[in-house]
Amino acid sequence: MAQRITLPFGSDFHNHLRQGVMMETVTPLIKAGGIDTTLVMPNLTPPITTGTQAMEYKDQLQRLAPGVEFLMTLYMNPSLTPEEIKRSAELGVVAVKVYPTGVTTNSQWGVLDFKSYYPILAAMQEVDMVLCLHGECPSDPDNNICILNAEEKFLDTLRQIHVDFPRLRIVLEHATTRAAVECVKSLGNNVACTITAHHLYLTIDDWTGQPHHFCKPVAKFPDDRKALREVIREGHPRFFLGSDSAPHLRSAKQGEKPAAGVFTSPILLPLLATLFEQLGILDRLEDFVSNYGRRFYGLPSRAGTKSINLVRDELVVPESYEVLGSFQGSTAAQIVPFMSGKRLPWRLELSA
Repeated sequence: MAQRITLPFGSDFHNHLRQGVMMETVTPLIKAGGIDTTLVMPNLTPPITTGTQAMEYKDQLQRLAPGVEFLMTLYMNPSLTPEEIKRSAELGVVAVKVYPTGVTTNSQWGVLDFKSYYPILAAMQEVDMVLCLHGECPSDPDNNICILNAEEKFLDTLRQIHVDFPRLRIVLEHATTRAAVECVKSLGNNVACTITAHHLYLTIDDWTGQPHHFCKPVAKFPDDRKALREVIREGHPRFFLGSDSAPHLRSAKQGEKPAAGVFTSPILLPLLATLFEQLGILDRLEDFVSNYGRRFYGLPSRAGTKSINLVRDELVVPESYEVLGSFQGSTAAQIVPFMSGKRLPWRLELSA
């Protein structure tokens, strides 16, 4: 039984860092979870819609966590133009995020008709910018669409975009279903998929009545979770870590209508090591948390760099994290992490 695992820092290709005091609270916690490269989501209020805004946001994040590389994204919206795509690529923006309207937090400015954005997708293909898809259709009772089948209903859209833009790099984010896994595997090498830590743990039974496990897309059936675990066990190179770590105030999670999001950032690698060991695939951990995603995004390889240690030593997950600033002292303003209060068998230790 391994007592220590030495790895390069991980790369997380889907992270929500918010703004204001929430941003100031969660951004310094990224490296504590074993991550030093992260793709930042743009669904702020208002959203990040230009390269200039993305770089200003990046500067704020960099001051809070100078040892982390932040990869920036734009929010697909009607004001976006092919010219802005080209300017943003020159500034270093690496991806555009698509939220179908109304499917998750701050998606009210999102996409209704993908065809109307084809000039944007053409510009992205030209400059080799990645398209990140929140792959769900909006709920529609008249057409029998709800949160349990919204991802599967979206897959035809993914297939059509891939057909129409065969050189466009596409990431189907936070897959939760066997159908999504099989769809991505069936497509070309420029279509990939992120998988979260919490979806590798959860099924529908775990979030029903438990608001701190509620996220979008929701965890599905046991066979869907099995499919996610199978593709990780397989070591498929187009499936890699995107935590979708999404902090919300306790008051927002425990309200009448819980906010969608699970917060995993500060415990990410110990959480994954725990599950990978249970599945008997600790040897797959480095590829999943670093190598595969970096390769897809065209980032330098970390091969041979060993910067962190996972040590077999009990880690007690904090009950909560207190939000900084004017919220301090308020129980409602705490952030409750995934596995709150639980014990994990792996603790992270940074190399000297």
